[in-house]
Amino acid sequence: MTVTDTKESSNRDRTYSITELCREFDVTPRTLRFYEQKGLLHPARRGWTRLFSYRDRARLQLILRGKKVGFALEEIKEMLDLYNLRDGQLTQLRIASTKMRERLEALRNQRVELEDAIADLERTVVVVDGMLKEREGAQPKAAIS
Repeated sequence: MTVTDTKESSNRDRTYSITELCREFDVTPRTLRFYEQKGLLHPARRGWTRLFSYRDRARLQLILRGKKVGFALEEIKEMLDLYNLRDGQLTQLRIASTKMRERLEALRNQRVELEDAIADLERTVVVVDGMLKEREGAQPKAAIS
């Protein structure tokens, strides 16, 4: 066993407190409890203390990535839960690939819509600024101050 293997094995056995994960991922304790309530994370309990595993930490990382690109929590949970099917992750990877391609297409469409909205707003600002300048120039000097 190499030093890397030993280190990787010890990382997998490590547990994380709610404070550690909140600090590392810049989330609130409420967020972690919410993800636990939704069945996305499964911390062990020692009294009132939640102990998050290496697996929980990895799942949290994937949850946050999924949310960042717009996946719903239900979709994220579905993809994460497929990990345990014992089919070498084939089903999980196929479904994740399909969902990611669909999300990518939706984001590309949103980008086009946003670019159109920005261009339209830029044209409108030019028109409104022109009207404003025209009207300010037409007012008597005394009325401006």
